[in-house]
Amino acid sequence: MLKIGIFGVGHLGKFHINNWKEIPNVEIVGFYDPNDKTANEIVASYGITRFTSVEELLQVIDAADIVAPTDHHFLLCEKAIKSGKHVFVEKPLANTMEEANNLVNLVRESNIKLQVGHVERFNPAFLVLKNIPLNPMFIEVHRLAEFKPRGTEVSVILDLMIHDIDIILSIVKSDVKNIDASGIAVMTTTPDIANVRIEFNNGCVANLTSSRISMKKMRKIRLFQKDTYIGLDFLDKKTEIIRLKTDESIVKDSFSFEIETSTGNKSIEIFHPQISETNALKMELEEFKNAIEKNTRTIVSEIDGLMAMEVAHQILDKINNAVVTR
Repeated sequence: MLKIGIFGVGHLGKFHINNWKEIPNVEIVGFYDPNDKTANEIVASYGITRFTSVEELLQVIDAADIVAPTDHHFLLCEKAIKSGKHVFVEKPLANTMEEANNLVNLVRESNIKLQVGHVERFNPAFLVLKNIPLNPMFIEVHRLAEFKPRGTEVSVILDLMIHDIDIILSIVKSDVKNIDASGIAVMTTTPDIANVRIEFNNGCVANLTSSRISMKKMRKIRLFQKDTYIGLDFLDKKTEIIRLKTDESIVKDSFSFEIETSTGNKSIEIFHPQISETNALKMELEEFKNAIEKNTRTIVSEIDGLMAMEVAHQILDKINNAVVTR
């Protein structure tokens, strides 16, 4: 039985509670949250024990699930790791690069598992590409959200775009060569909308747009690689693949047609892989549990979290420098 303690039971914390309750061989021992109103609601709704001390809760658990605001991630993670507890922490890994590097060093010196909550890695629209070779040379991303006060303690880069940064880094097996970025603060004191161009050493280019002041929601990634286009809709959980048809690429239920090119007729096939109904949050928590029980690497490790943060902070530096020179 894995004993879990939850640190932070606000909006997202409630989702974590609901999903942990559905995972076998897990006991939610208790939670820590300094907000009395929120804490009382959780006790009344779930009957889970409230701890008023971080240290007391850490003493009686195997793993800490940290769903607190980003500026509390480092302190809570540090205390948990030094107590020998496994850690699941929501993205981003930490608030600053110094904090993130310190956490990576702490994990390296310990015998614990740490997983960062980049939940889009478990989105069924992305999971369906598991057995499809990915070598994109151009990536286009749009992640748009309606404005909500929650989460605005960090910029749109660390709030929304970091999801796509993590996805891209997991696909493009190359170091970043150059970053160009622009962003504007509209509703808060940090960028609320941003456009970023990332160039990789292997020639791949990624163009990302993120906004948290949009009138509509959108979470789409388009991948362009030799002979293949892949469209991912993370919001509606749909995947479309268009590619040149070969004898090896014939897929059941695909639609194909001929086009005339300068090098002769080409056969194009279009298909939509069947997407399984998947609870991404539950799956990532289950994978965290499995990594602890099987002593395997977490799917989104502290190193993955650090790499995403490095790119995110390079983007923020570019935006801040642009503002200064205007």
